[in-house]
Amino acid sequence: SKIPKEMNRLRIVQISDVHLGLIVREKRLKKIVEKIAAVGPDILVSTGDLVDGQINELKGLAELLREIKPKYGKFAITGNHEFYAGLDQATDFIKKAGFTILRGESVDIAGIINITGVDDRAGKQFGLFKGSTEKELLSGHGRDKFSLLLKHRPLVDKNTPGLFDLQLSGHTHKGQIFPFVLLTRLFYPRVGGYSELSGGSRIYVSRGTGTWGPPIRFLSPPEVTVIDLVGEEL
Repeated sequence: SKIPKEMNRLRIVQISDVHLGLIVREKRLKKIVEKIAAVGPDILVSTGDLVDGQINELKGLAELLREIKPKYGKFAITGNHEFYAGLDQATDFIKKAGFTILRGESVDIAGIINITGVDDRAGKQFGLFKGSTEKELLSGHGRDKFSLLLKHRPLVDKNTPGLFDLQLSGHTHKGQIFPFVLLTRLFYPRVGGYSELSGGSRIYVSRGTGTWGPPIRFLSPPEVTVIDLVGEEL
């Protein structure tokens, strides 16, 4: 109901946990970029770990991502691996790829949607966490516009349901290689997919677009996620 009907549709495309670096390189990134371009995003978001903790020469990779130019922009947040890789080096790459990095801040997109991005909690270990609490950030704008929360780990702050419409997360890879998903569930109750929360909030957890460690996935296929927000018919 918060999407203007005259828009018909607002398309958000999510990538997460690409892990560009030692193993994930040009060949895989080109396939990802082709998938994104094919679906025509209005907004592209990266929900953390765009780069791997072991950054190797990334020359040319930012240029591939920079080719994607959605109507309303590209937005990214930090994951734990941005801090492991060296925050300055990681954020420099993300900016060169054309993303606006949201670190404990919100942006209004054309008066249609609010996007809030928070740092991954790994930043606290390095003394680099930026921003106030999620409740304070989300309370800083009205509820008349659709509120999108970007948070790397699929954990829901108990004080925030009802303050956002949709949280997009990643991090888990949905286990990546079965049966590791069973172990992942011990730490994260939501390891993949869509869930409804209290207060009209929702969460979607990506299985991840790349791989961490070995370039193998079993019973947890990678994804480029397409989310269409459609104006409600009265």
